[in-house]
Amino acid sequence: MNRVSDRALKYMSFIQAFTLLVYIGLVALLMASGNQLFSNKIPNYLGPLLFLTLFSTSALICAIITLYFPFILFWHKKQTLQAVKLVIYTARWLILFTFIIFGLVVLF
Repeated sequence: MNRVSDRALKYMSFIQAFTLLVYIGLVALLMASGNQLFSNKIPNYLGPLLFLTLFSTSALICAIITLYFPFILFWHKKQTLQAVKLVIYTARWLILFTFIIFGLVVLF
């Protein structure tokens, strides 16, 4: 069985984390401009419904971006160690991106 190299896992983890960062950025942009888009157009009960639906859908999309390839490695290719490594490497990239964003927030 062909094992996925450690270098390929690190590259894939960066791609997954960066894709997740871009997606989260787009959702944040939507939320930041929510008042301009929806100001006084949504009844009070639809606002929380919209937010919770967006939150739930976003969690699902984030899970798919982060866990799809590890699932393939684990379930179909039976490469448990590589799947776990990929999740850990992706988490490391996300932590790094979080610190970078935090630094930008403090800086500006």
